Amino acid sequence: MSLHEVPTGTKCFDWVVPKEWVIRDAYIKTPSGETIARFCENNLHVVNYSAPINRTISMKELQPHLHSLPHQPDAIPYVTCYYKESWGFCITDRLRKRLSEGTYQVYIDSELKSGSLSYGELYLPGKTIKEILISTYVCHPSLANNELSGPCVTAELAAWLQKYERQYSYRVIFIPETIGSIYYLSRHLKKMKKNTIAGYVVTCVGDERAWSYLPSRDGNTLSDRVARHVLQHAVSHYKEYPFTERGSDERQYCSPGVDLPIASIMRSKYDTYPEYHTSYDNLSFVTSRGLGESLFIYKKILEVIESNTRISYRVLCEPKMSDRGLRETTGKRGSANSGRVMMNLLAYADGNNTLLNIAEKIGEPVWNLYHSVKILEKYKLIKIKK
Repeated sequence: MSLHEVPTGTKCFDWVVPKEWVIRDAYIKTPSGETIARFCENNLHVVNYSAPINRTISMKELQPHLHSLPHQPDAIPYVTCYYKESWGFCITDRLRKRLSEGTYQVYIDSELKSGSLSYGELYLPGKTIKEILISTYVCHPSLANNELSGPCVTAELAAWLQKYERQYSYRVIFIPETIGSIYYLSRHLKKMKKNTIAGYVVTCVGDERAWSYLPSRDGNTLSDRVARHVLQHAVSHYKEYPFTERGSDERQYCSPGVDLPIASIMRSKYDTYPEYHTSYDNLSFVTSRGLGESLFIYKKILEVIESNTRISYRVLCEPKMSDRGLRETTGKRGSANSGRVMMNLLAYADGNNTLLNIAEKIGEPVWNLYHSVKILEKYKLIKIKK
């Protein structure tokens, strides 16, 4: 993976890369001398991008800079102020209700300086320059499902892809959400519009509660068709959300004029589970099973895309399957059932249908056809068009 630094002030479409935030310490001292909201204990305690401050203020002055969740009294919320210079602290609502009148020392040892936006990119060439985008983001501290699960699954997926015999090329990027994808598109859009045939934003893939699907703006791209096919055949239930409920980098990839075929498969979708953007989105919420199942689904999706070739029948009428040991020689009721999937595949192998088309027409998951394709190709009954 190559690492890139984008300087503060870099223009990208309607946005500008902001200053870099450096934070070393932060806390509040109460009138009784107790130290609370310590950054070193939980970095969610400080509103991300807070400007430096070291002042003694009243309770009345402090309150507008405090954030808590009355409906989750023991959770620390995650709050940001990336594009406005401000400051604040995030505490549990239970602690907030215990605060008394008096003077408070607020201390944030931070710095907003000219620096850079960091992102990582891995390009894996295939047999064709047509490519698949895998995008995940690296910008939410201390959030396990909403943040860390995406890079974890993406890293494993990338390691697997490096060992895979790839028909397509892969562009795998680890970026800050929103500003990262906007910058990346501002520099690579022309090539991506020309070459990208499918892609996914990998986020919220670590829990076990649900399966969620967010389609592309178009709703019927290759990404959408493959994702729905895999989910319908590989998981017991999933919920599809409309594109109007988008909230991650698909906002940029699918925006008018960009129009890339990018979708997202998640477990519990962002902004739908109670732990979202709180300290409860932790390593107790994310599980190895949840991560592993998400990795399995994304592997299935990429395998389906890779195998989605056009199949052409090479003989006229039905081939004599029994001569090739592919059908019983004794004709009796039910004898045709053993080869029905293979014969159904052949029935739609007209050179126009892809393997995904055929699978959907005959009601089978694509991966149930892989063996039949190998056998039929071995006996020169079909021709595969890459």
